[in-house]
Amino acid sequence: MSTDDTGHQAVIDAAIGRLKGEPGPLLLVLHAVQDTLGYIPPAAVPQIAAGLNLSRAEVHGVVTFYHYFKSHPPGRTTLEICRAEACQAVGADALVAHAKKSLGIDFHEVTANGGISLDAVYCLGNCACGPSIRLGGKLHGRVTPERLDALTAPALRSK
Repeated sequence: MSTDDTGHQAVIDAAIGRLKGEPGPLLLVLHAVQDTLGYIPPAAVPQIAAGLNLSRAEVHGVVTFYHYFKSHPPGRTTLEICRAEACQAVGADALVAHAKKSLGIDFHEVTANGGISLDAVYCLGNCACGPSIRLGGKLHGRVTPERLDALTAPALRSK
């Protein structure tokens, strides 16, 4: 077992211990683990299942059903592109196609340098200024392919 695994186990045990008495604790535990580690390590599934007296299938099913939960470490910066109808009406589909091509990844993947994770979201609450993205937690509206390239360039250069 690596040092990372031991650290992960401690985070998971702490979340289970703190939340298992709450109603419907699985989602709470998963959120707590991802908030701390940035993702749900696959090795966490049996640990969470045992701690909450659930089957591994139940835990795995929830992790894989919700796109929010990641089962691999995210990039240093997360790029979220709005896929809601208002943004689609003003060019989000073309922006998505450009992002996938320029970054060389699909949704739920990470660039080769680990700089950017690409995720779809279904409303950023910026409908009047679409297409909208959130990059590293910062909201941007009226994003063109050229502006997307300029915004993502620093994360693609960093290692």
